Amino acid sequence: MKAEYNKKVAVSYELTVDGKVEDRADENNPLEFIPGHGQLLAGFEDAILGLEPGQTFELTLTPDKGYGEWDEQYKAELPKSIFVIDGELAKDILVPGNTVPLTTKGGQTMVGKVVAVNDETVTMDFNHPMAGKTLHFTGKVIEVREPTFEEIQELLSRKSRGCDCGCDCGADGETGCSGCC
Repeated sequence: MKAEYNKKVAVSYELTVDGKVEDRADENNPLEFIPGHGQLLAGFEDAILGLEPGQTFELTLTPDKGYGEWDEQYKAELPKSIFVIDGELAKDILVPGNTVPLTTKGGQTMVGKVVAVNDETVTMDFNHPMAGKTLHFTGKVIEVREPTFEEIQELLSRKSRGCDCGCDCGADGETGCSGCC
């Protein structure tokens, strides 16, 4: 069976960025998805379509086909006071390079990277960690099959919550996907 829209596909892969391995899934713990539902980058899904189990793939996605260009407008100066938990400043998380989940007034979760900590503010970068990067994937199709009823239900459940990227943002049924993808 060939990988196509609405089939359950399992792949092993390795993602390299600037010559460094950034992510991987092996044959014992493959990445599983149903093409055509926006769970993965469109270019990645397109590269898999038509392949059968055992076939390999290789693709490169430029930033415009991946997570977009890095954008200065997604940096923000936030008051240190929002990092106070139970009356104490959460100094342990305010370390440059740390990623920190924050909740907006509207209840959406955003993940940002601490860039700098000053006396009164914290500079956060809310760009996707792979923004501005060229992504190089190599991998192999492990399995292609019809999805089970439960897998279809889970996919529909994520879509009804506004999240169809495969992460668990929006799991409260209200916030939808908020930039974690």
